[in-house]
Amino acid sequence: MKIIVQRVLSASVEIEGETVGKIGKGYLVLLGIGQEDDEKTCDRFLSKLLKLRIFEDENGKTNRSLSDVSGELLIVSQFTLYAELKGQNRPGFTKAAGPVEAEKLYDHFVSEARKMVPKVETGVFGADMKVSLVNDGPFTIVLDENQV
Repeated sequence: MKIIVQRVLSASVEIEGETVGKIGKGYLVLLGIGQEDDEKTCDRFLSKLLKLRIFEDENGKTNRSLSDVSGELLIVSQFTLYAELKGQNRPGFTKAAGPVEAEKLYDHFVSEARKMVPKVETGVFGADMKVSLVNDGPFTIVLDENQV
């Protein structure tokens, strides 16, 4: 699993000109699912995501979590996080999970997030989406197996 976490003031996702997900302050989460991932992987990454302390406290230190600031989540499926480019210029995606398994795990990740975060919005799995955001900082973190 690979996740790009962007601390945002706002974010939204559109499909064919229609907004399908929109949040205020919180995290835009780009979620890539690999062939080796399972529900336990999802749960571990979600736990890490929700424990991140990347919002500023009263002293300007990144010491507050999403729940500490009543933050929201926008979760967007992003298989291109598994792009392989070594020795080539056209990306390959052989390490990404297949669409059926990836959608199942994406749905699990979102379902579990909704149990813990009051507002969770999503894109549409497999759709051509237009994602907009106001990155706060900017503050962007990559979570992969080396980070979780």
